[in-house]
Amino acid sequence: MKPTMQKYYEDTVFAALKEELGCVNPHQVPRLEKIVVTTHCGGASDRKQAVEDSVEEIAKITGQKPSVSYARKSVANFKVRAGEAVGARVTLRGARMWEFLDRFIHITAPNIRDFRGISPKSFDGRGNYAVGIPDQSIFPEVELDQIKRQIGFDLIFVTTAETDDAGRALLRALGMPFRETVKKEESAA
Repeated sequence: MKPTMQKYYEDTVFAALKEELGCVNPHQVPRLEKIVVTTHCGGASDRKQAVEDSVEEIAKITGQKPSVSYARKSVANFKVRAGEAVGARVTLRGARMWEFLDRFIHITAPNIRDFRGISPKSFDGRGNYAVGIPDQSIFPEVELDQIKRQIGFDLIFVTTAETDDAGRALLRALGMPFRETVKKEESAA
């Protein structure tokens, strides 16, 4: 059975984007390819335990076990040795990706403190969007009384769009709660 968000994309968003962007070929219509959830624990004094905690938290949030990232070089100033665990990441595709996107848009994003929308400026020039989450307490899968440490995340929404405008149109059509930018009008007086 297809996730609700995937059905919504196929039934409604696809046709609307094809018309809005003027795509002739259906393969030109942008689609969501994957969502990457990453975290870095480089600043923690007990880095090994911090990585284990972040792996546990990401697994709860995404429903998929993350892979651990290791340092490639030793850096004395940061007290990091080559081969030491410094973070975790998980790549969501298919049904898990659509389910995560649905939960993020409708449940998690509105739980952000003083939420007025997500900044529409974090595009990379090729239609991919990144957003930083300051702590894991906004996710409903995390039990607040069992949080050992505050862990921040980066969510990267990778699309097949070739421009930022096409990627923004795709995410906005899927329901991403972007903040409305207010342009300041300068008076000619």
